Amino acid sequence: MKVTTIARATLALALSSTAALADNCIEMGGVGIPNFYPEGEGQPIIISATLTGTVEHASGKIMATRETETGLEMDMEHYFGRGDGGGFQTRDLGILTAVPGKPGRFMIEITYDLDPSVTRGTLEGYSGQFRSYGLVDLRDENNLVGLVRYSGEICR
Repeated sequence: MKVTTIARATLALALSSTAALADNCIEMGGVGIPNFYPEGEGQPIIISATLTGTVEHASGKIMATRETETGLEMDMEHYFGRGDGGGFQTRDLGILTAVPGKPGRFMIEITYDLDPSVTRGTLEGYSGQFRSYGLVDLRDENNLVGLVRYSGEICR
């Protein structure tokens, strides 16, 4: 009988801790349609995107690009915002894998790492990481476009 009471108390404590943690986390999820704007030789490529889901708009920069055996790696930073006044900045690594038989087109995977010191409004104090994957078309320098799906969780 005593073990059952202890087990119930432990379970209740665990459930309340989990609920408190869940209240401080936000599920990230949605779709982004990025456009890329080269600023010239040696300059970052600017990113502007409309998003659906948890965040509504994003902008960013591709700071550096390296060729790999399978495509490209990009050092990136992004700025995300929501309609309720929340915003945050991320530092990222984008991995682009060339699509066989489709020159200039790549599968893209990005890991977004929140910088807790650059969170604002309703998202102040959040940290964590989320990911996206999708396709980008980099064939025409005057029309660099993509489509990505993002998901994950950030917490305060």
